[in-house]
Amino acid sequence: MSKNKPTIIVADDDMTIRVVVSEALRQEGWMVIEAEDVPELRRVVERGQGDVVISDVIMPGGNGLDTMAELLDSRPELPFIIMSAQNTLSTAMGATNSGAFDYLPKPFDIDELVSVVKKALQKSAKRNLNDQENDQNTLIGTSPAMQEIYRTMARVVNTELTVLISGESGTGKELVARALHDHGARSENPFVAVNMAAIPKELIESELFGHERGAFTGAETRTLGRFGQAKGGTLFLDEIGDMPLDAQTRLLRVLQEGEYRTVGGSNSIKTNTRIIAATNKNLQIMVRDGEFREDLYFRLNVVPLSLPPLRDRAEDIPALAEHFLIKIAESGLPYKTLSEGAKKVLKSFDWPGNVRELENLIRRLCALYPGDQINGATVKAEFDRSTSEMAGGPLSIMANVTGGNLSQTVRMHLDQYFEFHEGDLPPPGLHARILREIERPLIQKVLSATAGNQVKAAELLGLNRNTLRKKIRELEIVMPSRNT
Repeated sequence: MSKNKPTIIVADDDMTIRVVVSEALRQEGWMVIEAEDVPELRRVVERGQGDVVISDVIMPGGNGLDTMAELLDSRPELPFIIMSAQNTLSTAMGATNSGAFDYLPKPFDIDELVSVVKKALQKSAKRNLNDQENDQNTLIGTSPAMQEIYRTMARVVNTELTVLISGESGTGKELVARALHDHGARSENPFVAVNMAAIPKELIESELFGHERGAFTGAETRTLGRFGQAKGGTLFLDEIGDMPLDAQTRLLRVLQEGEYRTVGGSNSIKTNTRIIAATNKNLQIMVRDGEFREDLYFRLNVVPLSLPPLRDRAEDIPALAEHFLIKIAESGLPYKTLSEGAKKVLKSFDWPGNVRELENLIRRLCALYPGDQINGATVKAEFDRSTSEMAGGPLSIMANVTGGNLSQTVRMHLDQYFEFHEGDLPPPGLHARILREIERPLIQKVLSATAGNQVKAAELLGLNRNTLRKKIRELEIVMPSRNT
């Protein structure tokens, strides 16, 4: 459907009917294109014109029903309203079976025709809205890493296998889960997403399985849990690594037995939902450290899907950025384009926030900067400004020395390192060497600041205590004295 006035195509070799119908449609504020034969109708539709077609069956140059079937192959979203003086059952059935939106026998009431056209436009608008929503939820990327994800998804989309999606925050885990649902056998039923990290520990069982009235203080009515809401569809358990151990035990029992009970309930309820889980944590390490049940991990990890971070598929960044520019323009912000320099700068960033961070940056650029095109200098300036303001202050502990943030400092040293090799590549293993050089002074500083208290150091770093101990050993860090 066009963004301005809807356009209706009226195809009939009877000039009187064309004039009467066209005038009634124009009075509704719609645009009209008239066609007096099949070749003309075909040319108009194949040019992409028209939001609704009103066509007679018998016209010069061909049959309206046959032509409709051919044109619907290329434009399946286009509603056809068939009219005919051959008021027979076979004509009506032929129109319906060929894909017509509606059938009107001649002579017909003009008001009835206008009403049918309005319904067709409403259906077309709804279909376009759904298409836009689906487009917004489309996975974008042609990189080898994403192609491998697509292949795995294609193999399991029509199965009932449980999928465990892992990946850094912002890589699109929920998008993958929704795609598996939308393209699978359960697509007509609900997709229910629940963020395990956002639910208070004491409410997890009620949230998942529902509760009976009076089951606990404040339970004034019977409530359907997420398993009940997702009946026949898909239950997406996001941030599954944040689920407490006792709740993990209950979930494991449900997955094993295929049934559950509401909190305070006595009757078992059969489950009928596909489980897709996601995490940004390493569940294998959590299992080893006793923070995640091993048996639940194996129940969930039937089909593992590991989403690549954006830095590992930089060739997809321009396409993603273009997608966000269109999406943002549809929300009301000005539409802008990216210069080749801007695309090059975007591909040079590390994107710790992944696709979500890219979308947010593009949104800010569209909102804050004038002009129809975004250049590389603008992208770099906004990226540096936004990253330096994270956590309420400079991201880099070197900011006062270098005048930039940590990313700029590292990038400067990398430039110098590559230049040192005078056109040759550095020795293999660069990633591990760089991480070691960054991690070692970081951990040393934190241990020094916490006087060697590994519990406080692990909390400050955001690491598991056992992980911190392992890094201390691997990096050969000498523990500071507790008295210093």
